[in-house]
Amino acid sequence: MTVDAESQSLPTAEEAGLSLNELAYRRFKQALVTLSYKPGEYLNTAQVMSELDMGRTPINQAIHRLANEGLLQVIPRKGVMVSPLSMDDALELIEVRLANEMLCMRLASKRITEPQIAALTALNQQIEAACQSRDRVRMMTLDHAFHQELALIAGNNMLADILSVLHARAQRFWASTLSREGHMREVIEEHRAIIAALAAQDSDAAANAAEAHILSFRSALLHEG
Repeated sequence: MTVDAESQSLPTAEEAGLSLNELAYRRFKQALVTLSYKPGEYLNTAQVMSELDMGRTPINQAIHRLANEGLLQVIPRKGVMVSPLSMDDALELIEVRLANEMLCMRLASKRITEPQIAALTALNQQIEAACQSRDRVRMMTLDHAFHQELALIAGNNMLADILSVLHARAQRFWASTLSREGHMREVIEEHRAIIAALAAQDSDAAANAAEAHILSFRSALLHEG
């Protein structure tokens, strides 16, 4: 298989200052969450090195990190496999996301600033533009940035680390729903509800908006399945 050009590299501004290990990790992770590498597929390390334009040591380091995050599986005597997707895993993931993302919203509602509200609004507008142009990879990259910003606003580093892993795993399931344009419209509106609740510093409304967003993902996933 061939990794899409957009998923092979990060924007130059994001690459600046990154170590080779971190860059390999980010490129590999993006290829996994956008399903450029298919669930259940066995990967040839040399081929991954070529497709991601990275050396063996950074790729091996990335494999270790991504295996710890559950995106890859290292199978003795067989090699590296992209972790399969199962509905049971998805439903368990949704339960954990509900608890952690609702907490994130309650914390963020107490700490958000006007510039952060503006940043979230701008990201959601970019997601809408990517939806209109049917740019799936950019849409997923921007959605990841939106959720990263929410975790940053919450101001809890441990929670941010947990959410980063959960969101990467959720995006692989979400990618399977993106053929349905109506779902993307729902996501954009759900983001708007989250932003409005945070701007009002209403912790209950923010938590409820996060809950609605995740349950919408659950509904789309079950519909797709």
